[in-house]
Amino acid sequence: MVYSTDPHFQFQTEEEGPTETLPASEQVLWIQIDKKQRGGKTVTLVAGFQGKEEDLEILGKELRNFCGTGGSAKAGEILVQGDQREKVLQYLLKKGYQRSKKK
Repeated sequence: MVYSTDPHFQFQTEEEGPTETLPASEQVLWIQIDKKQRGGKTVTLVAGFQGKEEDLEILGKELRNFCGTGGSAKAGEILVQGDQREKVLQYLLKKGYQRSKKK
């Protein structure tokens, strides 16, 4: 809203509260390899996380520790350095995340 001629108008912002983190059994995470815009280096990308940024950071740190590599977590994605698909899958299954069912 830029301007209103209504003298009784009250601007209301849309407050986006913290989204609740879905339980592990309801999350659908995608594990893939990515090299785009990474200087030719391979990373394992875990995408599709739905929940609070703090919970994403915690899961990212646990995955990086389990794999013994570096990485980052932001915007619903976790990056783990190197091709760690099998280790990431093993860890996520152990934590209660489900395999996606292909149609």
